[in-house]
Amino acid sequence: MATVEHTETDLTVAMITEPAQLVDWLVIAPVALPLILGAALLMARRRTAAQPVLAIASLAVLFAADIGLLWHVLANGPAVMTMGRWLPPFGISFVADALGATLVATAGLVSLVCGFFSINSVNFIGQRYGFYPFLLLMMAGVNGSFLTGDIFNLYVWFEVFLIASFGLIILGSGQRQIDGATKYAILNLVATTLFLIATGYLYGIFGTLNMADIARKAPELRSTAPLMTLATLYLVAFGMKAAAFPLNFWLPASYHTPRIVVAALFAGLLTKVGVYALLRTLVMLFPPERSVLSTLIIWLAIATMLVGILGALAQSDIRRMLGFVVVSGIGFMLAGLGLGDPIGIAGTVVYAVHSMLVMTALYLLAGLMRRAGGSYTLNRLTGLYRSHPLMAGATLLLVFAAAGLPPGSGLWPKVMLVQASLGAGVWWLALAILVTGLLTTLALGRVFVLAFWRMPEEKSGEAATIESQDVGRGTYLAVLVLCVPIALIGVWPEPLIGVAQQAAAGLLDPGSYVGAVFPLETTQ
Repeated sequence: MATVEHTETDLTVAMITEPAQLVDWLVIAPVALPLILGAALLMARRRTAAQPVLAIASLAVLFAADIGLLWHVLANGPAVMTMGRWLPPFGISFVADALGATLVATAGLVSLVCGFFSINSVNFIGQRYGFYPFLLLMMAGVNGSFLTGDIFNLYVWFEVFLIASFGLIILGSGQRQIDGATKYAILNLVATTLFLIATGYLYGIFGTLNMADIARKAPELRSTAPLMTLATLYLVAFGMKAAAFPLNFWLPASYHTPRIVVAALFAGLLTKVGVYALLRTLVMLFPPERSVLSTLIIWLAIATMLVGILGALAQSDIRRMLGFVVVSGIGFMLAGLGLGDPIGIAGTVVYAVHSMLVMTALYLLAGLMRRAGGSYTLNRLTGLYRSHPLMAGATLLLVFAAAGLPPGSGLWPKVMLVQASLGAGVWWLALAILVTGLLTTLALGRVFVLAFWRMPEEKSGEAATIESQDVGRGTYLAVLVLCVPIALIGVWPEPLIGVAQQAAAGLLDPGSYVGAVFPLETTQ
């Protein structure tokens, strides 16, 4: 009787056969933890009294994992985890480099601080209908966007945090919230559609969606494939996500409508994901195409800066004003992208970290001012310096930081961007940066002068109905915690600048990124 001879299959050709080291699990911890912990909070949604405690404990664990990942990446280079044990590009890879790990760690701090602030700002209804599960789901989407090594999964994680953000923005179901959510949803749907079209086009050209694989194949296809079309599509799609001019009008129309802690999360995190995606695609994947588009990007950066800050000057509602300040900050980050040199890219990374901290703190501060003064409108806020001197000090620091004045964190990225602009001979960009800084000082300085220094007058009529509330210690603590790194970066910027330079080097020369994803091929 004939027997069939069995031969062993060499799985090492297609699959990862060695067990993952424990430290490698840090790569997916910022995504897996909020998904698991968010699901646990959802199951415990009826225990509303326990929701804040459980959520803050979850966010603290998440932040600790983020710091551990950042430490690991800075010490050992990019870290990779590929799903399903399939070798890339067939398996879906998560890749943490200096850029992604830095933004993930900053996002973890922002979410933890907002969790503390929410204790006194999210009521029973918000807790009962899912504020904390939505928050953790949004963090999973944001972290997944920063860490994914697959461009289609970048789209997937965009959708994850957008779904969570829709839930957060409509909590309370007020008319203004529904109106803001509608504008937010429609414009993001358009951007997502363009993103998906570009990604389908990219797959048709490259036959892969792995970013490292695309980066190494692009030079061979550049002479025959329409990569400029791809780069332009991604510029439009991610520019709309980041609220860059002329696609920025959705942000000021929607960010003033939800709870102030939700607006703080959105302002600190969501637009930065769009900027990150622009850096990852245009700088790492399509650098020659970015170079061709550089002049256009620089002029878009100037327009975004100036339109944003001029819109802020025209506002009397602090929340609307801050929405325009967020838009203006996107212009600074686009400036570094347009310049495309190591100093400019590093300046964009430093500015992104600065903006995540400062814009979150400014929105939370607006919530404190509303509690102390009874209104978000500058016409009604007066005399807060006498009653809340600590709040006045925090406001002054944040105004300096946003304007790019010492000792705030905004000084150094603007210095780097001005230096890069003058080095590239683009003096008009340097001038726009300086002018925007001056106008930011005027816009936010007006808040400080009117709300804190102006003496209160005798209230009558409608103004007499304004009632202030007690400013809780937890909300104060949340803002002060963010003020610490903002001031620290202002007086000691070297560590962050060093990390940003490492991130910029990894984008401009993705050899270490590609080598981490395809280690066997680089060693042969």
